[in-house]
Amino acid sequence: MPGPAATARERLGGWPAAALVGAAFSVAMLGTTLPTPLYPTYAREFHFGELTTTVVFAVYAVGVIASLVLVGHWSDQLGRRPMLLAGLGLSALSAAAFLVPGGVGWLYVGRLLSGLSAGIFTGTATATVVDLAPAGSRGRASLVAAAVNMLGLGAGPLLAGILVQWAPAPTRLVFVVDLVLVGLAVVTVLLVREPVGRAARPELAPRRLQVPAEVRPIFVRAAIAGFAGFAVTGLFTSVSPAFLGDLLHRRSPALVGVVVVIAFLASVLGQLVSARLPLDRSLPGGCVLLIVGMALVASSLPTRSLLLFVAGAAVAGLGQGATLRAGLAGISADSPEELRGAVTSTFFVVLYVGIALPVIGEGALATAAGLVTAGVVFSVLVAVLAAVALVLLVRGRHTPVIPGA
Repeated sequence: MPGPAATARERLGGWPAAALVGAAFSVAMLGTTLPTPLYPTYAREFHFGELTTTVVFAVYAVGVIASLVLVGHWSDQLGRRPMLLAGLGLSALSAAAFLVPGGVGWLYVGRLLSGLSAGIFTGTATATVVDLAPAGSRGRASLVAAAVNMLGLGAGPLLAGILVQWAPAPTRLVFVVDLVLVGLAVVTVLLVREPVGRAARPELAPRRLQVPAEVRPIFVRAAIAGFAGFAVTGLFTSVSPAFLGDLLHRRSPALVGVVVVIAFLASVLGQLVSARLPLDRSLPGGCVLLIVGMALVASSLPTRSLLLFVAGAAVAGLGQGATLRAGLAGISADSPEELRGAVTSTFFVVLYVGIALPVIGEGALATAAGLVTAGVVFSVLVAVLAAVALVLLVRGRHTPVIPGA
């Protein structure tokens, strides 16, 4: 009988292993967006309005940020597979919380656990895919990891929307299916080899967030654009059911899933196109797409146009993907190697603040002034942020960088 060492050697490596981790990555991220088509059902069942919906959604970002700051670097110390399994365990607990909600409090618990899972998975799974890919394929592996991340996020509302509309027990079956998928993901993670050895003396203290002076010019521009892009992501995964149902009179959960998946597929396409362009074109181009996308969304609400709303989702999704990939590339290129992880974590903390605070503001304004006003104001503010980033980027091309400034 082979011993543990032989068993470890027999585990998969290379692209097959990277593909299995990518599949687990998609499952973990799918679980974070499953509740999107269910928010109107929960609002009716537990008697809450748009502001509570957005707060329930935004609790997810709190979990992500906590994971990034507290345990985001643990996979470098303890190994990739233990952290991937921990992330899947939290994902399963999140699904269980949604299976037994006796009130809105359980929704908060489920979203917080979901955010903790996503915070672990976003960094750890990306690093694992890159580690397992064959030598010389690091760039392609990073793109694959980013793509499966976005595909998982988009697949969640689509799967939930289909099950809610056409299957029995809509608020239960979705999460039973999720638990089955998480179980399969655990098996895939166990099949792959561990690419990182456990540190002899693991350093588990929280990672210090920082941005060195030499990185600040590109960081500020990328962070403003990324904040705007993630605010768009938050909009479509939290309040799109209200826009479609209350304003456009399209109360189909499956349609909610289709609109959200269009936004995330567009994000994947935006990342792929951005990867083929130089940074000084891809990041400004992403900002322009965000501005155009938000103009389409703002126009769709007072005119009650589904076509404009979907077009806005697609164009804004392209912009979000382009700004995310280009921003990460620029920050990584300018960061000292020993601080790259801390700077990247700081960048993602800014992005997840962007996914939460603007959406809560939209919910508060919707409660006070109505969905149309809130949606238009939200769209204008995101477009203004993208425009500010664009102006800074254009000015930065012609402004010499003073070392240490």
